[in-house]
Amino acid sequence: MDFSYTKAQTDFCDEVRTWLEEHIRGDFVKLRGKGLTGHDDVDPELQIAWERELATGGWLGIDFPKWIGGRECSLVEQVLFHKTYVEAKAPGRIPNMGVTLLGPTLLAFGSKVQQERFIPKILSGDELWCQGYSEPDAGSDLSNIKTRAKLVDGDWVIDGQKVWTSLAQYADWIFVVARTEEGSIRHAGLSYLLVPMDQVEITVRPIVQLTGGSEFNETFFDNAKTKEENVVGGEGNGWKVAMGTLAFERGASTLGQQTSFRQELDELIYTALSTGAWENAVLRQRVVNLYIGLEVLRFNQLRMLTALVADGVPGAEQSIGKLFWASWHRKLGELWMEVRGTSGMVATPDGHGGHEGIPLVLDKEQRTFLYSRAHTIYGGSNQIQRNIIGERVLGLPKEPR
Repeated sequence: MDFSYTKAQTDFCDEVRTWLEEHIRGDFVKLRGKGLTGHDDVDPELQIAWERELATGGWLGIDFPKWIGGRECSLVEQVLFHKTYVEAKAPGRIPNMGVTLLGPTLLAFGSKVQQERFIPKILSGDELWCQGYSEPDAGSDLSNIKTRAKLVDGDWVIDGQKVWTSLAQYADWIFVVARTEEGSIRHAGLSYLLVPMDQVEITVRPIVQLTGGSEFNETFFDNAKTKEENVVGGEGNGWKVAMGTLAFERGASTLGQQTSFRQELDELIYTALSTGAWENAVLRQRVVNLYIGLEVLRFNQLRMLTALVADGVPGAEQSIGKLFWASWHRKLGELWMEVRGTSGMVATPDGHGGHEGIPLVLDKEQRTFLYSRAHTIYGGSNQIQRNIIGERVLGLPKEPR
């Protein structure tokens, strides 16, 4: 199979690279190579400003149609954008739920009015979104949702709690899956609501992570309101719409993620050479296994993207990819700490040497180690992915429930 670029594809990469070099100026220079997932080493407000800067070049809407303000790039161009972005060591991006999840969901399930109201604001960076799915008793099993909403005088009135809402403290809106049919259970009676965050009836409580940051939050609704028309896909169709949203979670950006993983693997090798850990033959073999695993992951994702180009429907590659990359990155973090030795066990002011009385911070390797523990849980835990593969791909009996 030929993986070489055409002239048009090379020109597109050059356009992306040139734009980034011209726009990573001023305060944005401080973001180079920083702000990756779980790396609480930059100001979120500056990252949000960078999202708006990307919007000026139309880069937030690379996969959106032109009629709504997007660039309408091909899937190959989307892959090339994310890959070139990471190779350029451009600033790490915030989890922009509006761009990656809600926007595509509105295109698939929303009304024309909803599309024209919300998507332009998403693509301009003027409105940020967060996700209201998980609850204390409804994590991997979203059908156990307890948050309720009822229609009162033209408004949905919402009561309940969501948890693990990424960057809710900065969001303007939240998309919420709530139970709107009294007495309904499991998948039935759920609706997908678009709710403004700027109201006193919504309380956001940050959750302090192992890394010291607070990307995730608890979100409480106490008679919070949204307009009756802000239901996507119609009342009672929330489960179908919510599953559609999850289908958009893994796509072209995953190859950019793998480029980032390759950079981290190179940094690990450099650390091993610097510390002398490379002399350990067993450690070298583990590094080789990581390299092989990354190649397997790359080809699996290319297979998924091929399926998307062919018929727009990804197969088992989605679950295989999530299971594989989450486990791979956790192994990388663990090996990185072993290579660092005792220095990896101490948090210090500059990440490498501390003094009593000075606040301690984590360096990149330590953050990667700690945050990668979460990869195997969020977005569908490893156990859930194995169930999906076993039941839907291998045809094994369903797990007793």
